[in-house]
Amino acid sequence: MSAPSDHLLRAHAPIPTESWKAIDDEARERLTSLLAARKVVDFVGAGGWHRSAHSLGRTSPLAGPPPGVTGADGVRTAARRVTPLAEVRVPFTVSRREIDDIQRGAADPDFDDLARAARVAAEIENRAIFHGWPAAQVEGILQTTPYDTLALGEDCLKWPGVIARGVDALRRNGIGGPYSLLVGPDLYTQIVETTELGGYLLFDHLSRILGGSVIWAPGVDGAVIVSARGGDFVLDVGQDLAVGYSHHDADTVSLYLEESFTFRVLEPDAAFVLV
Repeated sequence: MSAPSDHLLRAHAPIPTESWKAIDDEARERLTSLLAARKVVDFVGAGGWHRSAHSLGRTSPLAGPPPGVTGADGVRTAARRVTPLAEVRVPFTVSRREIDDIQRGAADPDFDDLARAARVAAEIENRAIFHGWPAAQVEGILQTTPYDTLALGEDCLKWPGVIARGVDALRRNGIGGPYSLLVGPDLYTQIVETTELGGYLLFDHLSRILGGSVIWAPGVDGAVIVSARGGDFVLDVGQDLAVGYSHHDADTVSLYLEESFTFRVLEPDAAFVLV
């Protein structure tokens, strides 16, 4: 999470400093584990709320200079190509009674709705990075990889062989490691609960094959192996995830988690999809 900025209107909320700290700490703690994609992509930013676009470093030709210009033979005109940053705002509420209790010293505040909002915000970012977001002009990692997918199958004891083939395909194509395996919650649970013949944990076996990590990734369908060497995927963030104020009444304060970002795949060969 980033430091709050003026546009979040936090100064207008009926929330004392100590309660703001409790809310921010809870949001940060929840988001740290949920933002799985950030563990394997390059983070650029935070550029601030005023940052509007990510430069592609390319241009598109224009038909020519403005009408009426004379002596413009040989003039070359082009428009810079950019990807706009998308804005995400996920609302949640906090009870004013809970805020009062925090001021009294309550160490166990009820932030269930904040926890829900953190899950939603993280899943939006994760899915945009892995599965794409056409409306925001984002192509995801799974959409751009050139390899044929491999099926994991139902028998998780056979997964090490499948994952080893995926890692081998990356390595043969000149994509160095270490490699990370990002899996949705259901598959992750199967992995951590499985013990192979001889008492060897499947989680440890897969980590040895990857030379890297098995990562719990909410929002990911199936699984994907990615190189964690860096330089292949870029998450460009303007406003990093932060808590802002919307409005309040006698009983509740309406807040939101806000972020602006876009994502770009620089090396499609650096990811291998498993289904």
